[in-house]
Amino acid sequence: MMALDQGGQCNGVAFRLAERDRVGQIRRMIRREVGSLDDSSSVRWITVATREGPLRALVFWAGPKGERVLRRLPLATVAETLARACGHMGSCAEYLYLTVKHLEEKGIRDRNLWRLQALVADEIKRIHGLAA
Repeated sequence: MMALDQGGQCNGVAFRLAERDRVGQIRRMIRREVGSLDDSSSVRWITVATREGPLRALVFWAGPKGERVLRRLPLATVAETLARACGHMGSCAEYLYLTVKHLEEKGIRDRNLWRLQALVADEIKRIHGLAA
């Protein structure tokens, strides 16, 4: 999971769930995003600012502390981990790539994510003995 550190703001995309099976869709999202009952406090409703005005949005919040929270690591260190890590939903490298790609398609460009994506791609090439 990627998260914002405390302070500041970000641009993003809010998705509206289809009316059909909305409760089922929310259940599937929570099952995908929340690893255990201990993590259930990470599900929050917040108000987000949109061009159409404020909206309530379901978000998955990561606290600033905890055994699984790592902060302020050098991007190269993060890239080494992401290039090798895989969870029940797929590889972390693919998750990062798709996040960067989808943000770019929406006109949102984050220089740190793009730099991290390049470092992960280089690390994957290095792992497989390909020229970086």
